[in-house]
Amino acid sequence: MRFGYGTNGFANHRLADALDVIADLGYAGVALTLDHSHLDPYAEGLGRRVAEVADRLRALDLAVVVETGARYLLDPRRKHAPTLLDDDRGLRVDFLRRAIAIGADLGAEAVSFWSGVQPVTLDRATAWDRLVDGSARALDAAQCLGVPLGFEPEPGMLVETIGHWRTLHEALGEPDGFGITLDIGHCRCNEPDPVAACVATVAEHLVNVQIDDMRRGVHEHLEFGDGEIDFPPVLRALTDAGYRGLVSVELPRHCHAAPAVAARSLGFLREAEKASRRHGERSAE
Repeated sequence: MRFGYGTNGFANHRLADALDVIADLGYAGVALTLDHSHLDPYAEGLGRRVAEVADRLRALDLAVVVETGARYLLDPRRKHAPTLLDDDRGLRVDFLRRAIAIGADLGAEAVSFWSGVQPVTLDRATAWDRLVDGSARALDAAQCLGVPLGFEPEPGMLVETIGHWRTLHEALGEPDGFGITLDIGHCRCNEPDPVAACVATVAEHLVNVQIDDMRRGVHEHLEFGDGEIDFPPVLRALTDAGYRGLVSVELPRHCHAAPAVAARSLGFLREAEKASRRHGERSAE
């Protein structure tokens, strides 16, 4: 199992420092959220800065996926806005294209994105039309550069469940290169099936996994052990699915204690992985 850590959990660190800490702790990769202080795609000298980050990732032997969930990068007054559903969604499409190009230059294993929350003034049919159109534009850019896309179902957004992701996937024509980013905590939060079953049902489409603890019906990313998820069966399900991508810790609200939280998280996951192997051995007997 290749564990990573999300840089959105190191928002109070310089990116170079965050990468050093994550590598020193023993993580295999990072989920890099493009943001103001972490490889801002709209700041000057982007090409040079991307090359520097690529060199640093190679030097630290860190794999990378690119995340696009920065809260106020595109609009300082509206969280996550504009999305692919908003009237000014062209800015989001431009951002996704930039993120895909950066991902290609970094050798990213995937670029992850989501739908956004349906505006209260917009009917559902129009929202879906806008989402399909924007996702198709992102997919065109990704296919040109050979970068896999991972679309993330997010609680409270237009696409918030695996079933919704399937609807979008079908609307796009079930294309190659349009996979799913699965947040393990989200599965506990709002999916009807057990978490391990959620992994199994999307096994062939998994391109990116985020991991955190969570409780049923509450969208709050928790440290491992503070929620309701039994992790060894989940990690076993990922192994049985043949998943070889990064499994990245997603704790964006724990930046105040990032190094300590990251250290605890990796220790927990390694123990859970050992337990998952024992579970698999018993199942094979």
